[in-house]
Amino acid sequence: MTSSAKKGTLPVQTLRALAEKDVLRAPGGLEEKQLQPSSLDLRLGEKAYRIRSSFLPQKRRVHDMLAELMMYEVDLVENGILEKKNVYLIPLKEELHLPEDINGKTNPKSTTGRLDIFTRVITDGGYRFDEIQRGYSGKLYLEVFPRSFTVRVKSGQSLNQLRLFRDREVIPDEQLLQLYQTYTLLYDDEHGPVPGPKAIIQDGLHMRVDLVGRNSGGIIGYKAKKNSSIIDLSRIGAYAASDYWEPIYAPKERFLILEPEEFYIFASRERVRVPVDYAAEMVEFDAGSGELRTHYAGFFDSGFGYGRGEVQGTHSVLEVRPHDVPFRIEDGQVFFKIRYERMAELPLLSYGKEIGSHYYSQGLALSKHFVNDLC
Repeated sequence: MTSSAKKGTLPVQTLRALAEKDVLRAPGGLEEKQLQPSSLDLRLGEKAYRIRSSFLPQKRRVHDMLAELMMYEVDLVENGILEKKNVYLIPLKEELHLPEDINGKTNPKSTTGRLDIFTRVITDGGYRFDEIQRGYSGKLYLEVFPRSFTVRVKSGQSLNQLRLFRDREVIPDEQLLQLYQTYTLLYDDEHGPVPGPKAIIQDGLHMRVDLVGRNSGGIIGYKAKKNSSIIDLSRIGAYAASDYWEPIYAPKERFLILEPEEFYIFASRERVRVPVDYAAEMVEFDAGSGELRTHYAGFFDSGFGYGRGEVQGTHSVLEVRPHDVPFRIEDGQVFFKIRYERMAELPLLSYGKEIGSHYYSQGLALSKHFVNDLC
């Protein structure tokens, strides 16, 4: 690393510069719409491969293992139907040729999570999903597992995002408390600041689930229906929510019992803010068991719920799936936490309406493909 290189999460202008140097490489170059304030949307290639199982290559190349596991090809240019409950591997358009001082991490996009599409990136020689090692040079492959809905995808669409780091600087709790006092990171539903002493900061900023539906007409969540029709990811606002989702209304007792292996959408009680000179990632709240998954999509770009300082927070949407046993949840229960990280430089873009962000002012919200006729 050169002495002039700044540490932290790399902003949009640095991602642009890396593309110009072929560190980020793709046929025809990157498209401007791929670039977010602190992340890059990755695009599907032209083929998907139905495979027998998930895998990690460890010391092997992904292509070599694909030959052992592949069942058939799917042409994503002509008819990219991915059946639910099947595992697919899709080579992405982008390749990485990282210098030794840069590493990365990937996460599903918000829309991907809300459609219950489980995705994770695999790299040659990779020992972990979604982790890009320092100095990695090679192709990127996306494992895709649609869980609730059969979907139609096309080459060039984006299901996941990449974030790059030069010595990632996750903010420790004592500094996060100072950050909270400076910016006020949480607001309530009346747009009032949540006082610092009421914020739970322990290995990140904890957030809670809303089971009251204070601003959603008493609807506090949605449960995915079984046996729904195909969802074409290119069709925005084309589907009636009632054909795919069941509304969940606020319970009198302020608790719910979730059914195993069903998929739910809920919202956070608080509104969260990410100042422009920071980025954040939603991570699991460790309850000491693997019985409840509370999100699929984890990146919060710089300016989420903040804009340029004028926005008083945005709700987080939670993609929830209980495992193995029924699971009881209460209004205000801690569901997840957010870890903040320092940007290497102030991004030239901020998350929000100005760059066409779909969820910049969201409450409880389904993906952009649905017209909500359940309210």
